[in-house]
Amino acid sequence: MNPIENARRHSLFLARHLDNGNLKPEILNPMLEKALSETDFENFADWAAIQTDENEEELARQLRLLRRYVVAQIIVRDINRISDLAEVTRTITLLADFAINTALRFAHAYYQDMYGTPIGRNSGEPQFLSVVAMGKAGGYELNVSSDIDLIFIYPESGDTNGRRERSNQEFFTKVGQKLITLLNDITADGQVFRVDMRLRPDGDSGALALSETALEQYLIQQGREWERYAWCKGRVVTPYPNSIAALVRPFVFRKYLDFNAYEGMRRLHRQIRSEVNRKGMADNIKLGAGGIREVEFIAQIFQLIRGGQIHALQLKGTQETLRVLDTLEILDHNTVETLLTAYRFLRDVEHRLQYWDDQQTQTLPEQPEQQQLLAESMGFADYQAFSDGLNRHRNQVNAVFNEILSEPEEQNTSQSNGWQCIWQQNTDEEARFNRLAEHGFNASLISRQLNQLQQSSKYRHLSAQAQLCFDAVIPLLAQAAATQPNPTVTLQRLLGFLESISRRSSYLAFLYEHPQALDIFAGIMGQSSWISEYLVRHPALLDELLSAQLMETGNDWPKLAAELSDGLKRNAGDTEAQMDILRHFQHAQIFRLAVQDLAGLWTVEALSDELSALADTILTAAIPAVWADTPKTHTDIPNIGIIGYGKLGGKELGYTSDLDLVYIYDDPNPAAPEIYASFARRLTNWLSAATNAGQLYEVDLRLRPNGDSGFLTHSFAAFEKYQRENAWTWEHQSLTRARFICGSPAIGAAFDKLRSEILTRNRNQTALAHEITEMREKMFATHPPEDSDVKYARGGVVDVEFIVQYLILAHAHQYPQLLDNYGNIALLSIAADVGLIDKQLAEQSRAAYRFYRQQQHNTKLRDAEKVEETEEVLAYYDSVRKLWHQVFGEEVRFEAV
Repeated sequence: MNPIENARRHSLFLARHLDNGNLKPEILNPMLEKALSETDFENFADWAAIQTDENEEELARQLRLLRRYVVAQIIVRDINRISDLAEVTRTITLLADFAINTALRFAHAYYQDMYGTPIGRNSGEPQFLSVVAMGKAGGYELNVSSDIDLIFIYPESGDTNGRRERSNQEFFTKVGQKLITLLNDITADGQVFRVDMRLRPDGDSGALALSETALEQYLIQQGREWERYAWCKGRVVTPYPNSIAALVRPFVFRKYLDFNAYEGMRRLHRQIRSEVNRKGMADNIKLGAGGIREVEFIAQIFQLIRGGQIHALQLKGTQETLRVLDTLEILDHNTVETLLTAYRFLRDVEHRLQYWDDQQTQTLPEQPEQQQLLAESMGFADYQAFSDGLNRHRNQVNAVFNEILSEPEEQNTSQSNGWQCIWQQNTDEEARFNRLAEHGFNASLISRQLNQLQQSSKYRHLSAQAQLCFDAVIPLLAQAAATQPNPTVTLQRLLGFLESISRRSSYLAFLYEHPQALDIFAGIMGQSSWISEYLVRHPALLDELLSAQLMETGNDWPKLAAELSDGLKRNAGDTEAQMDILRHFQHAQIFRLAVQDLAGLWTVEALSDELSALADTILTAAIPAVWADTPKTHTDIPNIGIIGYGKLGGKELGYTSDLDLVYIYDDPNPAAPEIYASFARRLTNWLSAATNAGQLYEVDLRLRPNGDSGFLTHSFAAFEKYQRENAWTWEHQSLTRARFICGSPAIGAAFDKLRSEILTRNRNQTALAHEITEMREKMFATHPPEDSDVKYARGGVVDVEFIVQYLILAHAHQYPQLLDNYGNIALLSIAADVGLIDKQLAEQSRAAYRFYRQQQHNTKLRDAEKVEETEEVLAYYDSVRKLWHQVFGEEVRFEAV
């Protein structure tokens, strides 16, 4: 039988157009000889002339005629088995891409003539609309009668440059509306594609077109779980520059194994299944059990769980994803072949249902005549044989789906060795109490906390899957806590952490999936409330527990700096991503150092060196990234230097220390003050702003010339003049602990020279001593010298710092070795070596200062209480007070208290 005549038996749509003379043989017949390409679409009409003439009616007509011929070509080739599924779906998808771009070019030109060219506010560049195809259109999997799900995105806000100015959003909204009209409206020639915009942010109530920034903010702040699945297939079909893929990728593909995707996919499937049952749609081969959607879900679940780590899974199409799952051995080969065979069969059926009358349907026919024709088109003798084959495929798909995505059963908790009794639906209170008590817990306290947790709204509102995971983890945590020196405190913190991350069930799944990490986890939580709180704020750090480098102390800072810099460069232009990269980097390094610190692998001095090197590394990496984000025209390399004061300057940083910074530039450009002030504001914001990834540092800029009333940045000449002519003694004290951190090497050299000059001035030692002791006395009003506070106690940290600062200011002109910024412990030794202070007192004060810093450190990291006034502590205070008396010749008076 003639292929066209055979095909018309199975398609009222084809027969109708053939009978009405709407398909000319001289056009259709050549199209039947091969798979169609974009070149065939371009040659179908004189699109350039239509564009030039701004003939909207003719454009709409030709697009509809093209669609009619393409659909007819697909039907004839598919019904006669000349083509396969891949050709069918690719041909109709290419047509959709062509139609979208053709309509978009026309719409853009139409409104450009009216309003001018849309210009980006930041870039100053012409803007173009990007169209994102979602769903089957995104995956090159369209049906001939599919809707096309679209989202309209433009790069940045701004306005058009015409006499009738419009905002970019208004311009692109109009462009989008006309594009929809050109494709969606039904005319005498039919329709090109039904256009569905409901997948855009906020659906029908959202803006028709939105900027990339607005899209990113939406995904970060409001993006819902189902939108991750939708965006998994999102594909930009227009040729204009955009950053859409980069900003969507982290929303869809999480950095860590996202086991939470299981429950999200189950939830979506339950909603679909409920709708199917409610509407009696069991015969729907897409949404019913074992239908097309279940195959898609099987492929997609592995993409969402593992796609963040395995980039090969970041694909659009269902068949290609299944093949990669086979290659990676995530699914076995036979299962994949079963799914692929079923998928192709189901999609072939779907197409034949739609060929019948060009309707978007997936429901099996009820009329015997249509049933028989469907069976024949699928290669079966009758409808019963077809139904048997269809059901066989659907049953196989449903079996695999249930194996992978069925509701979970109770996990095997044998590894928790009897600890299940502490957390059950109907807990045996006596058994739980005894189990806890015999392992050293405060049984009453823990039982009460467990009961409160079980009755809490957080727990009761967990999803079924999250609750199962939560229930499985608690006995494992109790078992791990029981091995710790303070099991009660440890388990309390573990339970608090569990409750805090309970809504983020990916982390629940992590804890259950990696029991080997729980002992380390419990040990950390038991020793440090600070780390416990840190992990609550940054639970992604749990993954660091699996790192083989967790306990390696040999940090290669140049290598780490290069990796950080590369990460920032890869995300150039994406400020939020770059800020988060800095935060993730810092959080991971601080966590690793803290874990090593708890294990006793660092002295307090060495740890401070590492924390200072970390801050230096972050500041160094941030400068070029922030500079690239700062408006300027005269230089690609900023002529600025960052000076660190205080603990950063003295390399005595703690885990939560502020950064005392001063920004100095040396640039003759007339706009330099404004440019570098803008840079400083941005850099400070990059460091201190709280993003979704947290915060880096608190930044204190009050040590700049004239403090809060001064300029944010200073030219080197102004800084130099201030230090020489206007700086107070206390500011020169601060300069003793200042160092060049990063930036222009020339500024660094000039700063070091100026610092040396200022600090080596020949001062009146008596007057200097009086000023410093008077300054110390003024502190008593706000910080009384109590022996329980090692920082402000008489003979404490501040006294040591003031002694060292005095020694530098009074004697550096004789002993320039005092200028080396080695920290107070080393500087006391240097002062003793040159005979400025008694060696024994110096050594005792060094020991005292080291003790004080360790106590401050322990108070933060190891839950240490305030220092008790023991003989040892009082002896340390006494040593420093004696040194103070030797240096200044008197005790600080207490009248100011």
